[in-house]
Amino acid sequence: MSGPRSYATIWRWHFYAGLFVLPFILILSLTGAIYLFKPQIERWEERAWLGLGTQGAVSPDAQLAAVLAASPGALFENYRLPRQAGDAAMIQIATTDGGKRQVFVSPQGAVLGSLEPGARLADIVSRIHGSLLLGRWGDWLVELAASWTIVMILTGLYLWWPRPFSAAGTLYPRLSLKGRALFKDIHRVTGFWIAGLVLVMLASGLPWAGAWGGAFTWARTELGLTKGPQDWKVGAGGGHAGHHDAAPSAMPPAPEQPGLSLSSFIARAEAEQMAFPVVVLPPHAPQRFGPPTGDVWTVKSEAQNRWLGRQVTYDPVTGLETGRRGFADQHIIDRIVNTGVAWHEGQLFGWINQLIGVLTAIALITVSILGVTMWLKRRPRGTSGAPKAIAGATQRWMIITLIVLALLLPLFGASLLLVLAIDRLVRRFSPPTITGFLIPKGRGK
Repeated sequence: MSGPRSYATIWRWHFYAGLFVLPFILILSLTGAIYLFKPQIERWEERAWLGLGTQGAVSPDAQLAAVLAASPGALFENYRLPRQAGDAAMIQIATTDGGKRQVFVSPQGAVLGSLEPGARLADIVSRIHGSLLLGRWGDWLVELAASWTIVMILTGLYLWWPRPFSAAGTLYPRLSLKGRALFKDIHRVTGFWIAGLVLVMLASGLPWAGAWGGAFTWARTELGLTKGPQDWKVGAGGGHAGHHDAAPSAMPPAPEQPGLSLSSFIARAEAEQMAFPVVVLPPHAPQRFGPPTGDVWTVKSEAQNRWLGRQVTYDPVTGLETGRRGFADQHIIDRIVNTGVAWHEGQLFGWINQLIGVLTAIALITVSILGVTMWLKRRPRGTSGAPKAIAGATQRWMIITLIVLALLLPLFGASLLLVLAIDRLVRRFSPPTITGFLIPKGRGK
């Protein structure tokens, strides 16, 4: 088939994919850009409990006693070490009404205040970003939009390819142009430069998406590609990369038994010099990932940069180390996923990673708005303005590509079947002057 025919077909797919994903791109880019600064946001939320000084400091055991005295009947779940000396410690408790509270206690043992984990700003932004606050259906909708965004980018790269090559308008915009021509140059050039970053961003988010992540978890388990617990959650309940506190555990608390105090394990945690946030969990405490801790004390770093994550367990009576696990001990598949998670959340390379993420989000929003602007400028009144379908333009390589994408992206595959079914109905029952949604009338007869 000729080049122009293929170009028209790809343009038509790019057009419809872009229209569908536009609102999601705006929402996900904005919330994703905000979530990149989760560490700064949480430090701002805790600003009143920082720099309190160390004079008159009491032991972690005394801090815990003060928290439990202020919340009768509550259960101790974990102790988060202060980032710096003089900052408040955070003690998470399970309350009698089945909820959770993050209680902040000064070095001197005064209970200062508390926050509800799910009500913190980063957690709210995370739920919008991951499920649009619509639960499982929202999670699937976001995954579907991400899948079609991949299609939009791939088709956009095909359209971008210069015929013939010219650096102007391909690698940099021709600023001498005006109006729609200038918009088109900026749209093409910016789209090209961010395409790789956006594809990596989308791919790194799929492991905790409901449908794709569930299939991935099943595959890695069935194929034996596991080495220790999976430290990210899947689906709407997992939040952004699963960084939400687990629901209250159904397992009853273990009976108290003689052993070393909390202060003993705080001292061990401090000696490990792990990356913040560092939490200490008592035996049988619920964890963010996997089952409760079991009959051991656990010290772990929950740093968003997964390369820095470490976990050490201790015997509760003797205090002897019983296990140690770090990033290098994970299966290679998990290390790849966790590296992608760290990149996605802007924490792999610190502020540089955050800056790249923000610029990518701004550029993606810009490209999307320019695409709509160009569509509105050229759209004839009373029509959709979609590129015209050309009979006989669908080539074998296009069909193979769609099949591969459908297999790799299950929700895209399901939606593609639905779109093609609707398209066929439109072509069957519409007047001869009306073309199908994606395939021109007359194809397949």
